[in-house]
Amino acid sequence: MSFTLAIVGRPNVGKSTLFNRLVGKRLALVDDQPGVTRDLREGAARLGDLRFTVIDTAGLEEVTDDSLQGRMRRLTERAVDMADICLFMIDARAGVTPTDQVFAQILRKRSAHVILAANKAEGRAADAGVNEAYSLGLGEPIALSAEHGEGLNDLYAQLMPIADTFAASAAEADDDAPQTDITLEEDDDNITFVLPTNAKPLQVAVVGRPNSGKSTLINQIIGEDRLLTGPEAGITRDAISLRTTWSGTPMRIFDTAGMRRKAKVQEKLEKLSVSDGLRAVKFAEVVVVLLDAAIPFEQQDLRIADLAEREGRAVVLAVNKWDIEPEKQEKLRDLRESFERLLPQLRGAPLVTVSAKTGKGLDRLQGAIMSAYEVWNRRIPTAALNRWLTGMLEQHPPPAPQGKRIKMRYMTQVKARPPGFVVMCSHPDKTPDSYSRYLVNGLRVDFDMPGTPIRLFLRSQSDKNPYKGKKKSGPSKLRKHIHGHRPDR
Repeated sequence: MSFTLAIVGRPNVGKSTLFNRLVGKRLALVDDQPGVTRDLREGAARLGDLRFTVIDTAGLEEVTDDSLQGRMRRLTERAVDMADICLFMIDARAGVTPTDQVFAQILRKRSAHVILAANKAEGRAADAGVNEAYSLGLGEPIALSAEHGEGLNDLYAQLMPIADTFAASAAEADDDAPQTDITLEEDDDNITFVLPTNAKPLQVAVVGRPNSGKSTLINQIIGEDRLLTGPEAGITRDAISLRTTWSGTPMRIFDTAGMRRKAKVQEKLEKLSVSDGLRAVKFAEVVVVLLDAAIPFEQQDLRIADLAEREGRAVVLAVNKWDIEPEKQEKLRDLRESFERLLPQLRGAPLVTVSAKTGKGLDRLQGAIMSAYEVWNRRIPTAALNRWLTGMLEQHPPPAPQGKRIKMRYMTQVKARPPGFVVMCSHPDKTPDSYSRYLVNGLRVDFDMPGTPIRLFLRSQSDKNPYKGKKKSGPSKLRKHIHGHRPDR
């Protein structure tokens, strides 16, 4: 990217709407309610032939204490310091407010390049507000309508000469979606495991109930306070992605909004936040389900873990706030027992204890993530699978429902990320689920694939006579010869 642009302004002036338009995707949550955005969200923006990084920020408030609004303001001020250019946005319909004047003074001191934009400028009702913006002393304002895409040419004209001063320009960002459900070819048995790279970082989503410590954990991992945290539940609203290198491994980590039970999610804004978190799970390769040590394995925790498994993602369970747990050994024993009983579909998945506040246990968490990722990518040679299948059939032959014997002839791995296998057999529709579970559990144990989702497909392999049903052209010469007949001449 050639430069970084931070969009700043009071709450509800349209910053997230413009952010979404510049990145070409609905990444940031947008609502009529003020104060929706709380964290810094970065995106790869495109405006004409300009390519740059854009940062969506929380609405600036005249608060400097340790309240939620005060912490949001400090995070936005940090974005101003990080950015090469600040786009200061006001509401053209509301005109210049005293708060706008205060923040204009701050920006003049803290940012070398400030562009002034009067948003919601569609229609004559906004003309007075646009003219009033000159009083802020930040140059000629751009009349914008982020919702309708008006005024972007004027924004381009102001960005272009500033962009020319920044020499470096990078290639366009790669698509964020990871490769999953990779189809394997017959000769793919010897493909080796490929580690994440800067071009294709490992994608990790941290999910859990509200106030389980997700943002605090990610701040601890990246080593800086990039995400807004605090004692209030439900601070995070957007699914924020951050790039980092953790113990030498390039990663993109998604912080998500806390997910409550569907019956409790009434507000439109919270519904948007939860759906944004679910989208992050689909983008991830490894999902870290963060539990609260005081109240682990509540119904919502189980639903979240089950969702990640059904989406086919590698799963790691992390128990947070371990530093304040008084009876650690007894608690850990209870956790493992509950895990085996309540989440049998994830049996063997890593379960680690951490303290997001102190950073203790993060090395174990990183090791668990890499282990789960390696298993999720695992490929097993076809010859080894068929030797294994022969042994499983001898140990426990398949049943014969309605007197029809089920013959299992051949097995191969057809997918990875997560591992998927096909067994060619007779009467696949009559094979009971219990026998499929027997094979899946055997795969987990014998090929060391604990915890990862495994897909097993039974396919029909016909052993019928290939000539059966074909129209006969008359008795064969051989048959006539046997019976003493000579063919017609």
